[in-house]
Amino acid sequence: MIERSYTVVLEPEEEGGFSVSVPAIPEIATQGETLQEAFASAREAIALVLADRRERREEIPASDTGAVVDRIAVAV
Repeated sequence: MIERSYTVVLEPEEEGGFSVSVPAIPEIATQGETLQEAFASAREAIALVLADRRERREEIPASDTGAVVDRIAVAV
């Protein structure tokens, strides 16, 4: 089995918890009440989407380990 790695973006929600997206797999949108739950939800969602893609013989995205994520402050 081949292992892939993907960038996961966690955004804090005003009402609490975190929303999760995976830029390499845009159909993933999940959440978690804590960081640990958010990461677990992301891992599960990625596994489910990749299994579905594999079953339908669709492309599996390459790892995006070269991704750079940072914050940029801009005065407004």
